[in-house]
Amino acid sequence: MKKSNLVFKEVKTPIGDMVFGSSDKGLCLLDFKYRKSFPRILKRIKEFFGDNITYGTSKFIELAENQLHQYFKGDLKVFTVPLDIRGSEFQLKVWNALLKIKYGKTNSYLEIAKKIGRPEAVRAIANANGQNGLAVIIPCHRVIGSNGSLTGYGGGIAIKKKLLHLESKYGRNKITDFIKNERN
Repeated sequence: MKKSNLVFKEVKTPIGDMVFGSSDKGLCLLDFKYRKSFPRILKRIKEFFGDNITYGTSKFIELAENQLHQYFKGDLKVFTVPLDIRGSEFQLKVWNALLKIKYGKTNSYLEIAKKIGRPEAVRAIANANGQNGLAVIIPCHRVIGSNGSLTGYGGGIAIKKKLLHLESKYGRNKITDFIKNERN
């Protein structure tokens, strides 16, 4: 696989300091700078894209920043920034399934496992979900436990709650009743 020139930019967002990254084909990284597993995400990015990284901005980063700003205002429900997603075949299946979860909706890990034809792979789904390096845009925050619990999130449960609350506030459909209970 051809290696890419990557551009990274650190950005303060309403949910914390994040690192945006783009290749020449699209956004390849949007992750929490202080996330515990960020070094693993960065290692995977370098394995798939190479380690030719410069700091600055790109048209993809600028578009992603603008769209993220619109999302936080409640004015954007679907991201259109081009993505350059790379991972294992299994990870790509999981991340593509996550992209299909509509704004204001949630799916359980089991539902995702069934959608990709691997109902026995709930833990592997959770692991792939945790390796998602495009937070918010690939909406791993919309994945919950089968019992409706707010399970782990790379940015922390408090941020997951904020994102789900934002989407329930601006979305036509409330996410689920348990989210209201989680906020109390």
